[in-house]
Amino acid sequence: MTRSSSRPAGLHRRDWLLHGAAALGALATPAFATASLPDGRRPRLVVVMLRGAIDGLNVVIPHGDPAYARARPRLAIARPGEEGGALALDRLFGLHPAASPLMPYWQRGLLGFVHASGSPDSTRSHFDAQDYLESGTPGRKGTPDGWMNRLLAGLPGPHSASRALSLGNTPPRIFAGPAPVAFLGTGPKALDPKAIDQARLQRGLAKLYAGQDGLSQDYRDATQSRQDMRRSLAQAAEHPRGMKDEAPSRDPSADAGAPSARSFAADARRLGDLLRADANTQLAFTSVGGWDTHVNQGGATGQLANRLGALCEGLDALAQGLGDSLQDTVIVVMSEFGRTVRENGTGGTDHGRGNALWLLGGPLQGAAGGRVVGEWPGLEDRALADGRDLAVSTDFRHVLAPVLRGHLGLDDEALARVFPDLPGRSAPALKLLRS
Repeated sequence: MTRSSSRPAGLHRRDWLLHGAAALGALATPAFATASLPDGRRPRLVVVMLRGAIDGLNVVIPHGDPAYARARPRLAIARPGEEGGALALDRLFGLHPAASPLMPYWQRGLLGFVHASGSPDSTRSHFDAQDYLESGTPGRKGTPDGWMNRLLAGLPGPHSASRALSLGNTPPRIFAGPAPVAFLGTGPKALDPKAIDQARLQRGLAKLYAGQDGLSQDYRDATQSRQDMRRSLAQAAEHPRGMKDEAPSRDPSADAGAPSARSFAADARRLGDLLRADANTQLAFTSVGGWDTHVNQGGATGQLANRLGALCEGLDALAQGLGDSLQDTVIVVMSEFGRTVRENGTGGTDHGRGNALWLLGGPLQGAAGGRVVGEWPGLEDRALADGRDLAVSTDFRHVLAPVLRGHLGLDDEALARVFPDLPGRSAPALKLLRS
């Protein structure tokens, strides 16, 4: 880690290196694996991808680093206690005031962040960076499948047609691969009865696809997963939140077809209800667009604040929909890269490197919950990547790996298949889960 002269007064170098009250510790062991849960409960992982590269420096704000405010004369969020200021997390970091719906989870030890994390590949292309984040093989193009599909194939325990769920209208790269995945469109009518649900048509298709080939199996998996989801949603209490949608990002390619934060907020409670009602579903993925804020980003108020507020309302709704199942669930929120430390001439920020990765859920309590963990490289010029960006000090795979091992119960062999190129010796020791 780069030593920085900008650490806050009273924060000694040892505290700076081990920021987060000893949150850096032994790598999490499978203390919260499948076998440790009571009968009928299964550990879950929900991944929310923020397409377009959210500005992590204005989400988890390093207010204790003096270089932050100097680099952003118009966009910097004020210190905690000041007008429009950040919500205090600790002596170094604060949370954007628009993220206030998540503060109760922080206070209960259910929410944590890994700052200065990201991909080791230096691309600033949305397309390439999202591809690497979803394939799990940074820098290697042509990987045929996504890391969540490989994870699905390696999960211990019995498989079902609805064990993995993708929420959205576009099949994501992260679930590409041979393992079957259930798909649910956005909007309250996604599972309204359609022709495929008619018994007569299903009987005809069942005869047509009665063989043992891959296409026949795909049909049976799709039909079964749709039936499972409709049954689960019928059992779950519906609490729709009608919210007006907002304008998409200026760069549609950055969003890759992902819905806006407002759309996510409207769908999130339904997703939580579905996951709570269907004990078979262990993996879920969705994405949210609109984070490519090159122009008029805003500070405590404005474009980013509005979208961030809707996103956090959605995450709160997702957690409420999960109910008691939140205790068995880890929600990961990540984005393809961060944004430049310095604001640009059009009131925004450009493509950068390091970002803040979010973690939410019961298994974090007693470990990363209520902490910002990871090595903070600082924002002084000499510490910046390429002289302009927050450096990546934690590979995003080194955050996911302890979750897959310690929460979902993957063994070393299965984990190596999910992240085949994961460097091991240089990994920071992140204690993310309770033991």
